[in-house]
Amino acid sequence: MPELPEVETVRRGLEKLIIHKVIKNAITDTPKSFPNTTADTAKFLINAQVTAVRRRAKVLLIDLTTGYSLMVHLKMTGQLVYRGTTNFGAGHPSDSLIGELPDRSTRVTLSFDDNSHLYFNDQRKFGWMKLLPTAEIANTDFMKKVGPEPLEQNFTADQFAARFARRAKTSIKAALLDQTVVAGVGNIYADESLWGAKIHPQRLVGTITPTEFKKIYTELRAVMNLAIEKGGSTDKNYVNAEGKRGSYMDFARVFRREGQPCLRCGTIIIKFKAASRGTHICPHCQKLV
Repeated sequence: MPELPEVETVRRGLEKLIIHKVIKNAITDTPKSFPNTTADTAKFLINAQVTAVRRRAKVLLIDLTTGYSLMVHLKMTGQLVYRGTTNFGAGHPSDSLIGELPDRSTRVTLSFDDNSHLYFNDQRKFGWMKLLPTAEIANTDFMKKVGPEPLEQNFTADQFAARFARRAKTSIKAALLDQTVVAGVGNIYADESLWGAKIHPQRLVGTITPTEFKKIYTELRAVMNLAIEKGGSTDKNYVNAEGKRGSYMDFARVFRREGQPCLRCGTIIIKFKAASRGTHICPHCQKLV
C-alpha cells in the first residue's frame, strides 16, 4: 500500500495535470471500485471541472465544480495513470503503469475534454473511487477516525507524543502504523524513523520517554519530507509527474538493507517480523531495553 509520501507525490503530479480539465465521460467495469449511482455520476461528475487535488492521510480528493469530490483510495494494488500530452503514473509497481491502457486491471477510465484520460487500475479490486458531496467528506467514517497529519506545520512534538497516550501497552511500531494515531505512516517510514531515533520497534509505548518521542517525531518528519522530495520510495516502475521513479530507497538507512552494515555503527542490519510487518533494525543501535 502506498504511504503518505507516495500519495502526496500522486497529488502533486495530478495537480499539475488535471486542474481545470472537464470530465466528459466515466467508464467502469467494477461497481466495487466505483460505487456510485448512474444518476449521481451523470449529475455531479460528467461535465464537471476539476478545481483542486487534495490529500488527507493516504486518500486523494479530486474536487469538482459541482460541489462533489472524488475520494480515491489506492489500497494494495491501486494505480492512477494519466495519459495525455504528458504521461504520469503512480501507485502499485506493475506494467500497467507503462503499458497500453485500458488493460485487464483498469477499473475506471475518466476522459477529459482535451482527449486526455485518467485511468484507475487495481489488480486486486480493494481500492475505490467514491463520488461524494465535498462538504460531507469530513463526516465519513474514514475521515472521522484518521489521526492528524504528521507534516502539518502546526503539529508539534508534544501533540505527537500525546497521540500515543492511550497506547501504553502497544509496541511503538504498531502504534506508528495505527492510522487513528497519526495519519499516513506505513512500514517504510516507521522503520526509517525508529532507526534514526535509535528506538527498537518492539518497545512498548509506555517505555518511550518524552525525549525519545521528540526524536521519533523529528526523524519521522525528516524522512517523510525527504521521501516527498525524492518522489516516493517505490523502486520498480513507480514514476512521478516528470516520468522519474521514486528514489527515496536510494537514501534509505535501514529499510531493505538486511545483511548490510549499519550506516551508523557498522553492525549488520537484520530483518524480522514486528507488528505483523517485515521490520528492519540495527541490533546494536536499537536495543530492546
